[in-house]
Amino acid sequence: MKITEIRIKLMDEPGERLKAFCSITFDDSFVVRDLKIIDGAGGLFVAMPSRKLTARCPACRTKNHLRAQYCNQCGLRLKEQPVTKDEEGRAKLYADIAHPINSRCREMIQARVIQAYEEEKSRSRLPGYVPSYDDYDEERTAEAAEPAPPPESRHKAYHDEEAVPPPPHKPPDTIPHKRQAGEQEMEAAEP
Repeated sequence: MKITEIRIKLMDEPGERLKAFCSITFDDSFVVRDLKIIDGAGGLFVAMPSRKLTARCPACRTKNHLRAQYCNQCGLRLKEQPVTKDEEGRAKLYADIAHPINSRCREMIQARVIQAYEEEKSRSRLPGYVPSYDDYDEERTAEAAEPAPPPESRHKAYHDEEAVPPPPHKPPDTIPHKRQAGEQEMEAAEP
């Protein structure tokens, strides 16, 4: 299996350990996104994409991060969960989503990614630099900022005029505990 493409997104925060995000493509067929290039005590290294480990709330069964003190869903105070430790005694709070199985593969990925990172840093100093990394989250954010066109109604009124869509659903005002504050004040003022 060969790495056929590496894309790097440099981070512009000086003094931070996270230097870049990266995606790698294997054999022009499989992409792994969100690898991180981190400046550690021993130099640059590549961290694989990961997720926070969770435990379920005993009351509502909602997943919460291992270090959460309260349930995000029901607010119950959670007991501290036992956390497994890695070989160096650090709490294991994350699990890799994708990772190499052997050290030879890890070293190959790390060497290629760090080489691509150094090349991207050099290119970033040139005029007209455009990063190679596709940030799909930014595309979705930009789309969300633009007003969406109104949905076209599939129902047509007589004479080929478009039917007017019904107004949005509103909850009934007859439920006593859902009344507006102004109505409650008016009832309290009545003799």
